[in-house]
Amino acid sequence: MNSNDTTETALFTKEFTKDPFLTYAKLRKTDPIYRCLFPDGQYGWMITRYEDAVEALKDLRFVKDYYKLNEDEMAHRTAFDQSMLFSDPPDHKRLRGLVQKSFSVKMIEEMRTRIQEITDELLDEWSGKTSVDLINEFAFPLPIIVICEMLGVPTEDRDKFRIWSTSLIEGPDGDFADEIDQHMDEFFQYLSQRFEIVRRSPGEDLISQLIIAEEEGDKLTEQELYGVVMLLIVAGHETTVNLIGNTILALLEHPEQLQLLIQEPDRIHSAIEESLRYNGPVEFSTSRWVSEDIEFKGKAMKKGELIIIALNSADHDEEKFDNPEQFDITKEKSQHLAFGKGIHLCLGAPLARLEGEIAISSLVQCFPNIKLQMDMDELEWRPGMVVRGVKEIPLFL
Repeated sequence: MNSNDTTETALFTKEFTKDPFLTYAKLRKTDPIYRCLFPDGQYGWMITRYEDAVEALKDLRFVKDYYKLNEDEMAHRTAFDQSMLFSDPPDHKRLRGLVQKSFSVKMIEEMRTRIQEITDELLDEWSGKTSVDLINEFAFPLPIIVICEMLGVPTEDRDKFRIWSTSLIEGPDGDFADEIDQHMDEFFQYLSQRFEIVRRSPGEDLISQLIIAEEEGDKLTEQELYGVVMLLIVAGHETTVNLIGNTILALLEHPEQLQLLIQEPDRIHSAIEESLRYNGPVEFSTSRWVSEDIEFKGKAMKKGELIIIALNSADHDEEKFDNPEQFDITKEKSQHLAFGKGIHLCLGAPLARLEGEIAISSLVQCFPNIKLQMDMDELEWRPGMVVRGVKEIPLFL
């Protein structure tokens, strides 16, 4: 992060995506709740300060279900729109409750051995190589294998999931902009076939549990079933892919921190938490909508206006964090907002943390001499309004 650069950067450009932190710093000082034009062509509010972000994430006047405010557009509502990510109480509590047990700290900790096995297998494939792409050969396959096993879907379908989730996450700015509708249809058809297989022969996996809940009635509608599983597949790996990638980039950018982690591997927990704060894998919160005309922090907001919380800006707020532009894995505690706050706190946070800790710790111990094959400035950052990460990280081993 080139924090000494004083060049003004416009929002949502390629330059902004590469290094948004100077712009965030300026907004926090001059206009922390900023009315702006978003890439989809609508105006809304971007919240950049930590304390304001926490309040907004907890404020139930900012709702997640767009279609409750815009019933005339209900025909455009998709199954993904009916996942817990885009629902409000009481539906949110019901949907989250169906899967919460599977993502508890206790249940995730029981997966430690299996996650370590998958990690070791992937790193073993690097034996004899002199260079790899971290994203394609490690950061992506690890979490997608884990979530596929949890859901009971074939791991060999993981490349399809990557294409489908990229369409959902990156939207009209991504590599598959012209094929989004086609990819969503393919995703839907895939899940439809999968659900039929599970209905005939349910197992112990998470999809089987959800199918049973759906068949018991009242707990889950057919569309909600699709929405929940789509969300679990997408969110179940996207965050971890970019957590692994961004952590390695931060360590390579700060070689003294990389050496410290190699020498003192017990610091892995604080290293992951600092990475989540320093360059979190989720750039912005998902959309919220003003449910009624209100005043928030001195700003008059109209019913139906869009609210976006800049999580990475909040996590660099000088009022909350000492030396926020410094990457320091010796920090013991962090109240970062990388996983959000309030009722929509990321369900998969325990899983992402465990996968990140095992992945980074194992990688740097097995390959302590990794180096980036290009300058940091040459890396291509992913487009879109949600995830923050790069498309490829070519490494010398």
